[in-house]
Amino acid sequence: MCSIMGWCGKHVDRQLFDKGFAATVSRGPDCSEVIDIGEGLLGFHRLAIMGLHPDGMQPFELDGSYAVCNGELYGFEKTKAELAEKGYTFKSGSDCEIILPLYREYGTEMFSLLDAEFACVIYDAGTGSFIAARDPIGIRPLYYGYSKDGDIIFASEPKNLTCICDKIMPFPPGHYYKDGGFFCYNDITKVDEVCYDDLETVCANIREKLIKGVRKRLVADAEVGFLLSGGLDSSLVCAIAAKSSDKPIRTFAIGMSTDAIDLKYAKEVADYIGSEHTEVIMSENDVLEALERVIHLLGTYDITTIRASMGMYLVCKAIHEQTDIRVLLTGEISDEIFGYKYTDFAPSAEAFQEESRKRVHELHMYDVLRADRCISVNSLEARVPFGDLDFVKYVMSVDPEKKLNKYNKGKYLLRRAFEGDWLPYDILMREKAAFSDAVGHSMVDDLKAYAERYYTDEEFERRKTLYSDPAPFTKESLLYREIFEKYYPRQNAMIVGYWMPNKEWAGCDVNDPSARVLSNYGASGV
Repeated sequence: MCSIMGWCGKHVDRQLFDKGFAATVSRGPDCSEVIDIGEGLLGFHRLAIMGLHPDGMQPFELDGSYAVCNGELYGFEKTKAELAEKGYTFKSGSDCEIILPLYREYGTEMFSLLDAEFACVIYDAGTGSFIAARDPIGIRPLYYGYSKDGDIIFASEPKNLTCICDKIMPFPPGHYYKDGGFFCYNDITKVDEVCYDDLETVCANIREKLIKGVRKRLVADAEVGFLLSGGLDSSLVCAIAAKSSDKPIRTFAIGMSTDAIDLKYAKEVADYIGSEHTEVIMSENDVLEALERVIHLLGTYDITTIRASMGMYLVCKAIHEQTDIRVLLTGEISDEIFGYKYTDFAPSAEAFQEESRKRVHELHMYDVLRADRCISVNSLEARVPFGDLDFVKYVMSVDPEKKLNKYNKGKYLLRRAFEGDWLPYDILMREKAAFSDAVGHSMVDDLKAYAERYYTDEEFERRKTLYSDPAPFTKESLLYREIFEKYYPRQNAMIVGYWMPNKEWAGCDVNDPSARVLSNYGASGV
């Protein structure tokens, strides 16, 4: 990961900028630079992944125009060669150096041409204007707010802006900003034509597109590792990578010291694919000690996100401290497009599809946010194969009737696509278990018990009324909200609310986001 920040306007306060920008140096600990371009400031903290030479340091400059980009631009070598034929010269091996030449050639149309996960800010010297953009899923973070003088300020994380802006908002994925407005260049959930291919064709396409999505994310000049929970999604990513690599891949799993569910399955997968596997064990004390730190780094009060971040943060911390790995592949985004335990209750194919669209649009506030922050705060880069644009676009287009759980097995299309020698059959067919539960049911129970001890019933009833949009509804949610407010006062609008199953569906009107409370949880917790 890297960190970018842009103060777009002439009313800059360099002291405030430096203070805010320093908050995310862990995203890019290799080198930092802030430049004054007269019309504003651009800052960049670098984590070198592609083009490790110092020449890859940003901001990049082209005839007085500048750009900073936190991104991974897949297949950039071909684009770079095409630009070179047009007379552009390059000084580094960085993929992001093509941003300015692309902008000169195509303007804002360039964003729809990128196969990338990215967030960028461009200063156009020709017009004296600033342009910002973010990838269609929001895998790379970007936020914005306004200074007291009305200048717009962009930054990788809200913690960059808390000392400058009264209101901080996430930059909408799939949009670019120009001349004071936000414009959608790619709604990844929009289906132009429903795919009615037969089951075998759909599964074959899913398999081939996911394989391509994984393989392109193995390309890096820094060492790559893999988070392996033993669930279907991360196990498939690891299996594909193992078959695509000429040496054993390195996998990492985490679980509670008392009742870890995932560790045994992760080891089974690691043994099957022949990975170099590491287990990280965490305790109740580890979880509770890390809680406030995790909420601060996340910038959310959402229950699901915080619970699931505890294990992810601690395993990434161990990877950072004990290895030289800089890139991690993860299994996020599969649930939102193939279905989660609660989508078994979808009343119709249309309802399933609409729920999927909603969840993909909100990913940047929940699972994608979790992966980015837990990984980047430990000076690592997240890559998410299930977020491959071609893959997501295709799965979203598949007839939703085929994505309903008609086979007594969730995510059936994905499972069938990888029948064969990719994974042990019991792993391929293993029931979904949420990561926050699968590291050990005791972890969530410990957090809930801690919150119960933290407040008396009277304190809870009194203090929960201090917050709204949304209001805390359990002692656990109140605890998270109060820690959030300590670091991000009155910034609750940065997320749309609590991630919860769709309460309008029969069977989903629950008061806890854990899949454990659903009637179909079944063997997920075994």
